[in-house]
Amino acid sequence: MPLAAVLVLIALLAACSSPNPSQMQTPMQYPPAEKGPVVDTYHGTKVPDPYRWLEDANAPETVKWVEAQNRLTQQFVDGPARGAVKKRLTELYNYPRTGIPTKRGNRYFFTHNTGLQPQSVLYVQEGLKGTRRVLLDPNTLTADGTAALTALAVNDPGTLIAYGISKSGSDRQEIYVRDVATGADRPDHIRWAKFTSISWLKDNSGFYYTRFPEPGKVPPGDENYFGTVYFHRLGDDQAKDVLVYERPDDREIVMGTSITDDGRTLVISAFKGSSDKTEVFWMDATKPASKPSPIFTGFKASYQFADAVGTRLFFQTDENAPLGRIIAVDLPRPTTPVEIVPEGTDKLNASGIVNETLLLSYLHNASSQLKLHSLDGKPVGEISLPAIGSVTGLSGRTKDTELFYGFTSFTYPPASYRYDFTLKAVDEFAKSPATIDPAAYETKQVWYPSKDGTKISMFLVHRKDLALDGNRPVLLTGYGGFNISLTPAFNPANFVWLDHGGVYAVTNLRGGGEYGEAWHQAGMFEKKQTVFDDFIAAAEWLIANKYTRPQRLAIEGGSNGGLLVGAVMVQRPELFGAVVCRVPVADMLRYDKFTVGRFWISEYGTADDPKQFPYLIKYSPLHNVKDGVAYPATLTTTADTDDRVAPGMAKKFAARLQAAHGGPAPLLIRVETKAGHGAGKPITKIIDEEADIYAFLFRVLSIEIGQTERTRN
Repeated sequence: MPLAAVLVLIALLAACSSPNPSQMQTPMQYPPAEKGPVVDTYHGTKVPDPYRWLEDANAPETVKWVEAQNRLTQQFVDGPARGAVKKRLTELYNYPRTGIPTKRGNRYFFTHNTGLQPQSVLYVQEGLKGTRRVLLDPNTLTADGTAALTALAVNDPGTLIAYGISKSGSDRQEIYVRDVATGADRPDHIRWAKFTSISWLKDNSGFYYTRFPEPGKVPPGDENYFGTVYFHRLGDDQAKDVLVYERPDDREIVMGTSITDDGRTLVISAFKGSSDKTEVFWMDATKPASKPSPIFTGFKASYQFADAVGTRLFFQTDENAPLGRIIAVDLPRPTTPVEIVPEGTDKLNASGIVNETLLLSYLHNASSQLKLHSLDGKPVGEISLPAIGSVTGLSGRTKDTELFYGFTSFTYPPASYRYDFTLKAVDEFAKSPATIDPAAYETKQVWYPSKDGTKISMFLVHRKDLALDGNRPVLLTGYGGFNISLTPAFNPANFVWLDHGGVYAVTNLRGGGEYGEAWHQAGMFEKKQTVFDDFIAAAEWLIANKYTRPQRLAIEGGSNGGLLVGAVMVQRPELFGAVVCRVPVADMLRYDKFTVGRFWISEYGTADDPKQFPYLIKYSPLHNVKDGVAYPATLTTTADTDDRVAPGMAKKFAARLQAAHGGPAPLLIRVETKAGHGAGKPITKIIDEEADIYAFLFRVLSIEIGQTERTRN
């Protein structure tokens, strides 16, 4: 080895051989955070909120505090070790990846990223084997790559697209219309959209879309609520758009729209907050001024529109079927629903109709299976998947003879596949060549008992040649909420961890959707502690089964998962060596006062309710930090432009931890700018954030950088 290379390697190892902060003698000095006099009273209970001032991101004192915290965090993670991590992350993220195509007419529309482009580019291709060309490149819209394509709807012949752009990580979208042949935008411009769905008329004269109120037309804050459905006729100013449906009686309703493939029927789905509970309405799509008629009301269950064949509308529902089933109703007067495919033994995760065949994606032990049924419900086959993994989406129309679907797993990058119904054959539309060797890694699923004896599943990923000696660094992650399923998925950053002898663990907690609605409900409202118990039990199982020890066990989670790791670290601080708490919902008494927080009342409850306040304050991370406790090394992350989970919660949590801390481990916060909750974040910012996180983890867990586990063995 050349002398220069030896010196570099020595420098890297020296930089990364710092002692575990739990063994450090001198606590860190944190930027001061003045305690204010704010005290709230909830149903007779006084609750101090001394860091309320940190909720105002633009206040000079908050800006000063954030700048000082970011400097401290950067000083801790900076150095040759971080440089080595960032270099490896850049290599891992540098692989081409293609999204699932949408076919309209003879054209195929899909996104593609060559590897390190900040945002994926939208392409159009003439015919299945045609030459692709760029239709929309979001990277040209801003200098820093923070404009993202977050909504897309193609009209029936494939001649026009309506697309939504979000900037700086915001959920806010602005909708434009582009001519596919020329690549030129029409004058149409729609604002005040968020989580929008867009549905074109068959005659291409316009489209239905969902939006929220114009700021200034409602009280401050309510511009995030009172979802509506509008119709936009091409060429008109937005002020002329027709209001189709609204719910002024309930500001926490979120709308979605779909038009049947024959263009005759508009289906409106009204969701109760962020829950899956829905009401469903229909109307003649060709008459925007007509009044929608009800199909399902009362928000008693989930009804997901699959598609229609003729006058029959098919829905996926959990009504009287926690694992899901398929039902159908007939128009014009919706009849009593008829069961088409009954509930099975696995969770029905997604559905659609292609080639007049029901496509049903099931989760079997949190991994996907793709099954085919006739429209009368009879099984007619199954599409084999490459490995244990996840179907990431289905694309096709009722009359199409080809289906497109995405697949990924822990060691399989996302790929798009095409199923030909005529030939009953699968081929790849686009495969993402991995920057790693999948054969070098092992994935297995284990089951462990939670506190109440319930069996919980967990995926474990590590190198095949790894010696499990009870001292491995383990990164444990989970979510456990909102009926969301954590299934096998490819994350390039994981391989920095795996290649340095780490184990990556993903647990399927109650509150999630892996095992149906009953599994979800077991972790909601007053049962939320069950989710934390499941996660703590996973950590204890990993230690008892000689994978790791507390000082080498790191936990990670984002958003609701940030709430998860925040709650368990204050409940069991001795159980973990490191915590990465991303964009957390950390203040359970005030989360619903910001941005779209009221949408989550259907999952958590609200402190305004005297029956719900007691259990919320009992587990709220912010309110359960104890003075004098030695907490594990913690990195909390947030973004000042996050308009989903208010960044003030993360800031208050970090300030409270730093003030209360009774040990030497670092308790840091990283506040990003121009990148919000996560969606649409450019690759450059993703790599920078992951470099900071892994540099932090490697330092606090005493993991050497520069030698992979294979090299050491």
